[in-house]
Amino acid sequence: MASDKTGSDKAGGHNGGQNGGSNGHAASNGHSAVKPGFMALAIGSIGVVFGDIGTSPLYAFREALAHSKTVNETAVFGVVSLMFWALILVVTVKYTIFLMRADNKGEGGTLALMALAQNALAKRSVIVLFLGVCGAALFYGDGMITPAITVLGAIEGFKDAPPLFGVDVSALATPYVTQTAVVILIALFLVQSRGTHSMARWFGPITVVWFLTIGALGLIHIFGDFRIFQAMSPHYAVLFLGENKVQALVILGSVFLAVTGAEALYADMGHFGRWPIRMSWWCFVLPCLVLNYLGQGAFALSNQSRIILSSEAGHTQIANLFFMMVPEIIYWPMLLLATVAAIIASQAVITGAFSMTQQAVQLGLLPRMEIRKTSAAHSGQVYVPQVNTFLLIGVLVLVVVFQTSSGLASAYGVAVTGTMLVDTLIAWVVFRQIWKWGLLRSLLLTIPLLLLDIVFLSGNLLKFFNGAWVPLLFAAVLIVMMATWRQGTSIVARKVKRDSIPLLTLIQDLAFKEPPRVRGTAIFLTSEPDLAPPALLHNLKHNKILHESNVILTVQTLEVPRIDEQDRFEILMVNKDFTRLTLRFGFMEEPNIPKALGVCRKQGLKFDIMSTSFFLGRRTIVPDPKSGMPLWQDRLFIYLAKNATTASEFFHIPTNRAVELGTQVSV
Repeated sequence: MASDKTGSDKAGGHNGGQNGGSNGHAASNGHSAVKPGFMALAIGSIGVVFGDIGTSPLYAFREALAHSKTVNETAVFGVVSLMFWALILVVTVKYTIFLMRADNKGEGGTLALMALAQNALAKRSVIVLFLGVCGAALFYGDGMITPAITVLGAIEGFKDAPPLFGVDVSALATPYVTQTAVVILIALFLVQSRGTHSMARWFGPITVVWFLTIGALGLIHIFGDFRIFQAMSPHYAVLFLGENKVQALVILGSVFLAVTGAEALYADMGHFGRWPIRMSWWCFVLPCLVLNYLGQGAFALSNQSRIILSSEAGHTQIANLFFMMVPEIIYWPMLLLATVAAIIASQAVITGAFSMTQQAVQLGLLPRMEIRKTSAAHSGQVYVPQVNTFLLIGVLVLVVVFQTSSGLASAYGVAVTGTMLVDTLIAWVVFRQIWKWGLLRSLLLTIPLLLLDIVFLSGNLLKFFNGAWVPLLFAAVLIVMMATWRQGTSIVARKVKRDSIPLLTLIQDLAFKEPPRVRGTAIFLTSEPDLAPPALLHNLKHNKILHESNVILTVQTLEVPRIDEQDRFEILMVNKDFTRLTLRFGFMEEPNIPKALGVCRKQGLKFDIMSTSFFLGRRTIVPDPKSGMPLWQDRLFIYLAKNATTASEFFHIPTNRAVELGTQVSV
């Protein structure tokens, strides 16, 4: 169980919700939706889950080949072989076969896996919590780079575009590729507040067309050199890496671009289900990707002189292989399709960042934020204005600084490999504690997966000074923020608990000296149900009254995605004046108190909402350099607390029924 912060204070730290896109769950707050069929879920997963990995052919093969010592037949065979086996080992084996079995009541993703592992352990693990924080922070780094590199990779097709109606569009558009990408990205982020449910129904069919097109494009060029099928043998990968001893890790870092987005299979499992995602990958997405990479390899074999633009020590500038393969007659439709596919891939990552934020807030890793639901039927479709703004700024900075997809390729990958490494480490706990595997069996699976992650991470870290530092810096800032918020809320909770009195003691005192009564019900939010809420004490001290009915309300967020309605609440009558009420939510749910109270009324909790007042504590945090955290961390925590969404907004409490009573706490 997560710690039971209610968020009733301005800096109280509500504890309670990888991710992304439109989902197939009906909202747990009473809305119902017709459950989509298997085929609808499979097509939907292709649009949301595989958008990122599906746009990798725009730049991945080119970047890996460019880092070869020499571009020759061995290099082409080697790169294709490495990409094929990366898709098999990382995506197929690691994620679709093993990690997708480690679900938290159907949900996947780093934070869901962290919560699952914490529940499995006898006591809460700081190491597992830290790994979860790192994985979440790295996901945001990936969320910045994916829109930038995918949109740039598609728009760069203008540079090689044939004349359109006699106009040399390539010459006209080439100087404005960056500006065009900026305009598209700004428009993409601006429409987020409107929600994507109206567009999402087209994501799957459009992405299906994209995969069919790139698969067919690859198949056409395979006929140019059937020898490329030899590249599916792993010995070509080993031979190629052996010839490029110094550059081997750098090449592997670029090869990893072919599997970026693989973590989305796991993160979006709750939205589409395990088997629709698996079957989409095994039967459709993987074959299309393999065909395209084989086709790019065959095209490179047949056009070695055309694809090399320049050659320097350790790096060769390769032409845009993907768009060179496109026949002139369909070039413009293909360019348009690639741009739309890039936008869809970006949309899935952005939506994933919103969903990740909801989970992080609910689990107490980030302060409360404004989280808007953009669809009544789908609980996973949310919009977080603050995250949207930060991502937009970060994406635009990346596009302006790096200018090209090749430049961004150096920054890309390290965040994703870091997230994958975190998933493997946390999965070790699942193997041992939940699946009850023996030590030897667990090691036989974990060690190869760890070695694979470490090799790819090392390859991407070699690009540190070429841009890989960007997502790592961003992730480091977020880790500090999450750690500060977690530690600060813990300090505040301890100090408030220390200065509070037991609820039963207060009730006994009131029996001897009963204050004047007023009609109606008072609901006091608190994170400690056994202690008298500060708002209740302030009400007695300053207003010198007590309502005829008083409810001590605690909101708990459990480390499971959703709670069954019959387990939502627990009512305990303390005496005729006081009732203790516990409301439970999962980390994927919206904590709507009025709606939950409506269910409680049906179960016997008597109150009239029009004569009910909600009392919330509003804490003013002041720094204390002599205790708690360092002064700079105190100030960061205070800044986060001041900018957190109020408890009444977060819990959907009507403003005309809420009363806030302030206290001061030092950290």
